[in-house]
Amino acid sequence: MALIIQKFGGTSVANPERINDVAERIARYHKSGHQIIAVVSAMSGETNKLIGLADEMMQNPDPRELDMVISTGEQITAGLTALSLIDKGIQAKSYTGHQLGITTDSSFGKARIMDIDTKILKKDLKQGFVVVVAGFQGLDKVGNITTLGRGGSDTTAVAIAAAIKADECQIYTDVDGIYTTDPRVVPEARKLNSITFEEMLEMASLGSKVLQTRSVECAGKFKVPIRVLSSFDIKGDGTVITFEEDKKMENPIISGIAFNRDEAEVSVRGVPDTPGVAYQILGPIADANIDVDMIIQNVGESGATDFTFTVHKRDLKETMDILNEKVKAKINAREIMGDSKVAKLSLVGVGMRTHAGIASKMFKVLSDEKININTISTSEIKISVILEEANLDNAVKALHKAFELEKG
Repeated sequence: MALIIQKFGGTSVANPERINDVAERIARYHKSGHQIIAVVSAMSGETNKLIGLADEMMQNPDPRELDMVISTGEQITAGLTALSLIDKGIQAKSYTGHQLGITTDSSFGKARIMDIDTKILKKDLKQGFVVVVAGFQGLDKVGNITTLGRGGSDTTAVAIAAAIKADECQIYTDVDGIYTTDPRVVPEARKLNSITFEEMLEMASLGSKVLQTRSVECAGKFKVPIRVLSSFDIKGDGTVITFEEDKKMENPIISGIAFNRDEAEVSVRGVPDTPGVAYQILGPIADANIDVDMIIQNVGESGATDFTFTVHKRDLKETMDILNEKVKAKINAREIMGDSKVAKLSLVGVGMRTHAGIASKMFKVLSDEKININTISTSEIKISVILEEANLDNAVKALHKAFELEKG
């Protein structure tokens, strides 16, 4: 008997029929003798619908009240899933995040889980119940309902798995595992049987939509075993995220190609190269709770520097406003430029550690395709570039073929 956390995303619980299918799957595991905690998202499209209702009440809705509204989507799914299980003869109870004692900080819309009280979970499991948890939400220390951001149900599932020391955390999505790249862009993309935690963290942070980055970070911190599966494939084994590099890792130099169309590039040009200039630029951005991704700084012969970084497209306007109003004059920058028509593409693989020439091969392929690179960033297991969004699909296809990722 194993203790298993099963998380079901919005497409998996999109309507009552699919919720019944999810309940059937949970029931099969439970009848096999496993203890099950199911974490559910809102039904597909429900969160957007709730945000739309809030927008009708107020332009730029108050963050606290918006969290109050959108947290109800998961609550509905949890209740319906529990009802379906009970109808199938399975003891089940549903809970909201705050009922379970999922404590977060007070960053509405982006809250982070601080603690989980497992007493209720352990008591119900001991009594034979399947516990159904509304994902994506918690309660701050002063009693406000908070939400964890898009994809937050993944984080709820992994955090519960860590807190209760589950044997496995299964993430059910509309795909049957992790692929070498998005099959919608490259039909020849291959499903991976396993991927290392490091690679998955890079893939998630670089734009792969299968798992939320924070959930992978949490899994790595607490060594939570994760398996990604399809809700619509009963027999598939999915992809296992491992914490030990396979001995065969000498063979696959590159495990996958991740990309993100939601990037925007910001350049602060002609800045005096003096100590603290990076903080003067990025400090006000951080104070506005805006996440910065790639950061590049170049120093010219004149002693001036160009400082380039990327943010999410939705944050570009606010970032530009902050830089123009609070930073430009203060640091005597020549100009500030923003570009939302870019995308990020990354090669990811632990095999890069022992293989030279990956970057040069990547750049040659892009050169042969006449694709210009704006920005380059590297780490031990990844190479990322910023390029024009219009060239992204062609770049992904060319690199996937060049590195023969379809062959395995």
